[in-house]
Amino acid sequence: MTVLDEVRRSALPLTGPGDLDPLLERVGEARFVLIGEASHGTHDFYAWRVELTRRLIAEKGFGFVGVEGDWPDCERVHRAVTGDADPFEALYAFRRWPTFMWANHEVVEFCRWLRRWNSGFPPDERCGFHGLDVYSLWESLRAVRRYAAGQLPDEMDSVMGALYCFEAYGHDPQQYGLATRLIPETCEDEVVNLLKSVIHAAPEDEQGFSVRQNAEVVAGAERYYRTMMRGGPESWNVRDIHMADTMDRLAEFHGAGSSGAKGVVWAHNTHVGDARATDMAAAGMTNLGQLARERHGRDAVLVGFGTHRGSVVAADRWGAQHHVMRVPPARPASLEALLHDAAAPEALFVVPPEGARAAFYDEPMGHRAIGVVYHPERERWGNYVPTVVGRRYDAFIWLDETKALHPLHGEPWGDTEPETYPTAM
Repeated sequence: MTVLDEVRRSALPLTGPGDLDPLLERVGEARFVLIGEASHGTHDFYAWRVELTRRLIAEKGFGFVGVEGDWPDCERVHRAVTGDADPFEALYAFRRWPTFMWANHEVVEFCRWLRRWNSGFPPDERCGFHGLDVYSLWESLRAVRRYAAGQLPDEMDSVMGALYCFEAYGHDPQQYGLATRLIPETCEDEVVNLLKSVIHAAPEDEQGFSVRQNAEVVAGAERYYRTMMRGGPESWNVRDIHMADTMDRLAEFHGAGSSGAKGVVWAHNTHVGDARATDMAAAGMTNLGQLARERHGRDAVLVGFGTHRGSVVAADRWGAQHHVMRVPPARPASLEALLHDAAAPEALFVVPPEGARAAFYDEPMGHRAIGVVYHPERERWGNYVPTVVGRRYDAFIWLDETKALHPLHGEPWGDTEPETYPTAM
């Protein structure tokens, strides 16, 4: 049997949400389902991730969605989907670049569905929406200050000590990281004091949990920006460990009084797929998917995505205006080229156990990864991660041709093709 035959026999049909049944069976009673994406700017990845998440919430009782986004921004979305507000306004208010990751129509429609779903349940049984990431140093620090000023006056000295320390470096956390590389003085001690104070004093209600998490973000961001300027894998690891810790804290909070709530995570394949099945491990990097498996075993299910060609929203440099770019056909000998040659245009792969699966699952191949910064012309040399797909994921969703998502910022526009997309906000 050829490898093309093996792929064809392994591929399951994927024409509608009902075809996700084999993946739901694989999930079983697992507590965490981490759903990836091969880019941050593809409509089809978001759409299928939404379909899977809706079924996990409705049929499997999942209690929160954690995304690769900032805690303060996502906290506004959480309040909308668990309350009475339209989540559009909360998502439109995202300002940290790249806004299109969450400020897009695909996420708005999901969050509107989630609000409708939650309206049928009492407040303590509603499904939450939370940010897992570590970037929001100043936003989280200000949130801690606002809460402490009204609710934790005895802790204000430690809060203001951290605030004054960071203010000495300006309001750009990257400047803090650069300064600490040049001189040994840091804000680490002040952040540790803040974290201890808030964790000790904050109550065990939702607002108390949120302020504790903002304090955890401040601590994680301080470590992240300080290590980022030194180079190497440490800052990546700080970020993904923070996301894994946040996922676990959310499970404990939403599942108070039980063994923990079930959670869905939305993040890029590079965070979701097990790093040990890529060249990341050799570089000294871990990631969220690896940590989830190490901590939770088969209670963590990892789902990846891939595409052969299409269009995507991205930018040509960090902080630049996003626009729609062409995704060229996958390069030869890659995972995407193999699936393009062998599988249907849309297919689901549920990875069988080792020893009972086709050989291609355990063959290392290049697997495309498109970030928020993308250069299609460099596909020949970059944008691919050496991957053993059957070890990196528990399931894989294949979409041969995909289209760009629909950002909220930068409208009006009528199509996702490059020639009709506006070049300015």
